[in-house]
Amino acid sequence: MSMKGKLLFVTGLAVGYVLGSRAGRKRYDQIAAAANKVWQSPGIQKQVHAAQDYAAEKVGDIPGAVFDGVRKLTGAAIDRAQAKTTETQAKARAARAAAAESAAESASGSEPLDG
Repeated sequence: MSMKGKLLFVTGLAVGYVLGSRAGRKRYDQIAAAANKVWQSPGIQKQVHAAQDYAAEKVGDIPGAVFDGVRKLTGAAIDRAQAKTTETQAKARAARAAAAESAAESASGSEPLDG
């Protein structure tokens, strides 16, 4: 940041401070009172309560939805693991059968029949 930029920044801070000080606590209290009056109005409070009720209703559904989602994911993971295990077992049986056939052929000294 250049010296000119720093000087403008400090000047802006000083002007903001002076103007804010002139408004002072009295103006702050006026703004806070007006904001509180709007917040407490029946129309705003009606909307606040509607939003709170909606949120409470939806939050009540979340634990059940999370449980269902976790249950589905867990079930799918178990199914995949079981399928993988079954596939691995089938490959192992086929490999053992091929090894046994190869050993039997070697022991008999004969060549396998190809048709």
